Amino acid sequence: MTSKLKVNIVSESTISIQGHGVHTAYEEMCHSLEARNDVEVVRGEFKTEIDCDIVHLHTIGTRLWGKILQDGPKKVVSAHVVPDSFVGSLVGAQFWRPLAVAYLRWFYSKADLLLAVSPQTARELAKLKVKAPIEVLYNSIDTGRYRPTAGSVKSRQQLRKQLGIKKDSFVVIGAGQVQPRKRVDLFVKAAKALPEITFVWVGGIPFGRAAADHKDMKKLMKQKLPNLVFTDIVPLENMPKYYQMADLFWLPSEQETFGLVVVEAAAAGLPILLRRSDDYNGTFGDDAHYGDDDSFVEDIKAIMSDKKLYSEFKIGAQAITDRFDSVKLTERLVELYRQLLA
Repeated sequence: MTSKLKVNIVSESTISIQGHGVHTAYEEMCHSLEARNDVEVVRGEFKTEIDCDIVHLHTIGTRLWGKILQDGPKKVVSAHVVPDSFVGSLVGAQFWRPLAVAYLRWFYSKADLLLAVSPQTARELAKLKVKAPIEVLYNSIDTGRYRPTAGSVKSRQQLRKQLGIKKDSFVVIGAGQVQPRKRVDLFVKAAKALPEITFVWVGGIPFGRAAADHKDMKKLMKQKLPNLVFTDIVPLENMPKYYQMADLFWLPSEQETFGLVVVEAAAAGLPILLRRSDDYNGTFGDDAHYGDDDSFVEDIKAIMSDKKLYSEFKIGAQAITDRFDSVKLTERLVELYRQLLA
């Protein structure tokens, strides 16, 4: 019988800022591993050296230096961040990007195995010339938690009423931090251009004044349009009902290492509209619809009005759901753990 693995999984998001994709990925991985009978999961324990087989890190801050430098267990790092992730996210990142490059190269090179969350991320890590071996392992979720149920119709109407949205409105939803690289400004512009459609952005500014263009982002969130809603940060456990309340998911972001919110929305059955970008090569492929700054408004109108197109992209959403469900990808993760130990 295969021996049970003991894995210490750590993310600084558990003791600091949440409301972002890295924390979601950490929570989803912990849940999926804890559901298995061949893995024992120890969460956190930042200041304690855990006697375990694997230390798996999701963040890259100084609190984890003791973990990445710990003797004994193998070190696995999920690489959610590349240098360009900081630009348009944090204040002045364009100026200290060279330092970020050097730091990421040092930190990632300390790993025994580096898990890139997409093929594009793997290519970016290769450009950093990290010394650790790289494998692609996509982020995943328990898709069953997002699928509509018998009670979803009632929940959909209740939430719409709570947000001041009409029952028969076509609702476009976006999700993520309110920051420049997410191009939330385009979300607002589309709301102005399409007054007959309701736009809901789920997310806020978890990094506060450290976030890029903090004042401008706060102004965006204070826009007073009858068809535009900013919810601020929503607890992860409440996200399914927000997706199920909507009709289309749109993420105009200019840079993503993966985009876990895309999988969440797809699992809720929503057609997916994204920016045409290399970030999605090898991940969502033809199962999503792609546009750019000049076409997004027309894309949204087409998806809303063309029932055949809408149905096609709902089928695409199901394909995304199947591909990134946590059961299959967690099996691959455990396989990688065992290969590393061997």
